[in-house]
Amino acid sequence: MSEVALLQIIGLCVVGMGIVILLFIKGMFLRVIGFVAMVLGTFSLIALSVPQMASLPPAVETFDLASVKSPDDLASIGQKIFFSKGQCALCHSIGPSESARCPDLNGVGAKLAPDFIYESLTQPQAYIYLDFRHEGLPKEYPARMPYINKDPIGLTNQEIYSVIAFLQKMSGEPISIKVEDIMNADGESKPKDLKVASLEQSSHVNPQESDVHIQE
Repeated sequence: MSEVALLQIIGLCVVGMGIVILLFIKGMFLRVIGFVAMVLGTFSLIALSVPQMASLPPAVETFDLASVKSPDDLASIGQKIFFSKGQCALCHSIGPSESARCPDLNGVGAKLAPDFIYESLTQPQAYIYLDFRHEGLPKEYPARMPYINKDPIGLTNQEIYSVIAFLQKMSGEPISIKVEDIMNADGESKPKDLKVASLEQSSHVNPQESDVHIQE
């Protein structure tokens, strides 16, 4: 017998007891108790008759190489990871937002080179992110960028590639990440086809933008 069925039987017993008290007991106090029991039992039966929704853990996004036929496929996977496993949307916004705790990523795929984005994601301690969107001295953002290639997020290099592809597509840029680039991009080590980023490589970043990257 299921738990719901057992609770329904108990509810019926409570309603029945209330009816018996109302029909055969003359004492006012006991009649009030019987009426309350009947009402509570009826509401319980109604509540138990409503279909219950199961609470399931969120689905884990998996990187399926077989489904990647084009850079757009890669960007689609990156979008799913951005909003789920990567947890990027918990702190970053895509467009102006008062609640964002980290830099706005709108257009970042056009402003920053892929290798610079890769190092920003896997070596966040190498940069300081400052907010210039207010008067006075720039200030650091409330949240610190975690290592997304380590626990608890633990993105693989293939997943990081896909997120970069999504950022490029979102910015209206041609996706420079190729399908063949991700075939041997698994593991924790940096893929060989990405060079180490530096400020000089991304000197086109406007310091008047909402964030600036300073190498320590």
